[in-house]
Amino acid sequence: MSSALFVALVLPLLAGVHYYVWRRMVRDTTTPGSAWRRGGTVLIVVLGLLLVAAPPGERALPAPLATAVGWPGFVWMAGILYLALALLVGEVPRLLLLRVERRRVTAAVTVPATPRTDSVSGTGSPEPASAADSPEPASPAPLHPSRRLFVGRAVALASGAAATATVGYGAYTALGPPRIKHLTVPLARLDPAAHGFRIALISDIHLNVLVGRDRTRQLVDLLNGTEPDLVALVGDLVEDADVADQGRAAEPLADLRATHGAFFVTGNHEFYSGAAQWVRFVRGLGLRTLRNERVALPGFDLAGVEDESGAEQGDGPDYEAALGGRDRDRAVVLLAHQPAQVEEAARYGVDLQLSGHTHGGQLWPFNHLMGLSEPNVAGLSRHGDTLLYVTRGTGFWGPPVRLGAEPDITVLELTSPRA
Repeated sequence: MSSALFVALVLPLLAGVHYYVWRRMVRDTTTPGSAWRRGGTVLIVVLGLLLVAAPPGERALPAPLATAVGWPGFVWMAGILYLALALLVGEVPRLLLLRVERRRVTAAVTVPATPRTDSVSGTGSPEPASAADSPEPASPAPLHPSRRLFVGRAVALASGAAATATVGYGAYTALGPPRIKHLTVPLARLDPAAHGFRIALISDIHLNVLVGRDRTRQLVDLLNGTEPDLVALVGDLVEDADVADQGRAAEPLADLRATHGAFFVTGNHEFYSGAAQWVRFVRGLGLRTLRNERVALPGFDLAGVEDESGAEQGDGPDYEAALGGRDRDRAVVLLAHQPAQVEEAARYGVDLQLSGHTHGGQLWPFNHLMGLSEPNVAGLSRHGDTLLYVTRGTGFWGPPVRLGAEPDITVLELTSPRA
C-alpha cells in the first residue's frame, strides 16, 4: 500500500475507531478533569501511535527498539479490533440499561395524585376523575451523572474482559506449537513406486521482530519428528526483513531431515524483502529452491513456481518453464505460494498444488471473508482435475494472534490406485 493511500484511507479509519474506543472506555467511565480520564486518554493515544509505528519499525528501527515497539503495537492491532467489536455489541445492553435507569428515576420523582374531598360530607372519598383531571405523562427525568458512570463502567468492564480474553487466547494459539495434521491424498497418475510418499508441508513462518530462532528450532524439530520423505516450504519464510536482520533466526532450517530433502519456493514477503538475498541464503542452508523449474522424484515430478508478486520485479511465475514439455503420464505436484495460482496449475494438468499464504484467515471474522478473494482458504479442494491443498501456515502477519485459524504443519501421504 502506498503511503498516500495509507494516509488518505487507513489513518482516518484508525483515528475514528480509536475515538470510539476512547469515548466508550474513557469518557463514559471517568469524570471530567480526573486523573483517570487524563491517563486513559494518554494510553489510547500512545497505543494508537505504536500501532502505526510497528509495521514500518520492523525495518526502520534497530532490532531491540523494533521489538519494544512491535509487541505493544502489533498486539494492539488485535486488541482494538476485538475491543471495538465488543463495544459495538455492548451498545444494545448499554441502551437498555440507560432506559431502565431513566424509568427508575422518572418513577421516583412522579408526584401521586391527591384524593378529592367531598364538599358536603367532608370525607376524603375519591371521585371519578374526568379527562381534564388526568395527570399528564411525566417527562423522562435526567440521569444523575453517577448512574451514567455506572452504566458506562459496566459496559466497558464487560467489553474489556471479553476483548482481553479473546486476544489472550488468540496469542496463545499463534505463539504455541502448530498442530500436526495428517492427510491421505490419492493421485490417479501416481506411480506405484511413490505409493505412501510423505510430504511435510509448512508455510508462512514469518520470521520477524516478535519471533525468531527459537521458533524456527521448534518447527524444525516438529518437522523432523514426522519423518517425512520430503519437506516443502511454500513461501513467506520471513515477514519484511533482510538476511542481515533475520538470517540467524532461519539458520536452524539447515537441520531439516528428509529422505529426498527440503524444497523452497518464494512467497510475496520474500519479494517485499528482496527475494534474491533470501534465495541465496536458503540455498546455503541446504534447501533446494524451485524457481520456475521441476525435478523428477521416484514416481512423480515436483515443480515449483515463483510467487505472483514477483511479476512486478520481472521475476514472476513461469508455468511453461516449470510444467511445459513434461511426461503427461507422470503425476506432478506443484509448490506455489498463493492458492489463486491453481487456475494456471489446472491449465497445465497439475495433479496436486500445495500452497499457503492465507493463514486460514488468521483472525475472525476474516477467516470467513477471505473466501471471497481466494479459491480456497484452508484444506483440500478440487479445481477441475487439480487438487489444491492450502495450509494455514505456522506464523502470523501483524498481530501475534490467531482466532479461528490455528497454525498447522500438514503431512500429506500420496497414494496410488495402482499400488
